[in-house]
Amino acid sequence: MDEIAAGDSPEQRAAESVMLGALSAELQVRLAKKRMVHAEGAWAELDGWSQDPPILVEVWAHRGIPKSAQKAKVMTDALKMLWVEATFYPAGARKILLLSDPAAAAHFGRASWMAAALRHFAIEVKVVDLPAEHRAAVQRAQGRQFR
Repeated sequence: MDEIAAGDSPEQRAAESVMLGALSAELQVRLAKKRMVHAEGAWAELDGWSQDPPILVEVWAHRGIPKSAQKAKVMTDALKMLWVEATFYPAGARKILLLSDPAAAAHFGRASWMAAALRHFAIEVKVVDLPAEHRAAVQRAQGRQFR
């Protein structure tokens, strides 16, 4: 059996799919991946998207307190949603950062500048409780990702 590279995480991608499905059910709307392409060629891929109502979602399956680079990744996802909204939805869109663990989400709901920025730009932080098998798989994947 081939060894999985430390940066590759099919477990996290599978968990993110489950998370997006749970959010779709909660919101009663179909959310799917979407590549948004600007007329000038710039593009962004969203983890979840709905046209009507306009909803933009970025998903992050992570267990535990995020490290500095991981916080930056989440904020990059937030900036991506802001760009997509400004470019394709000038009347506005609902923007959601979907996380899989309260500990991972805590930093983005506290008194940090990141949390304040998310609130300022009306980016919701939601947490989906993953089924036990996906929580365990994400934890194993993170164990391989020693960075």
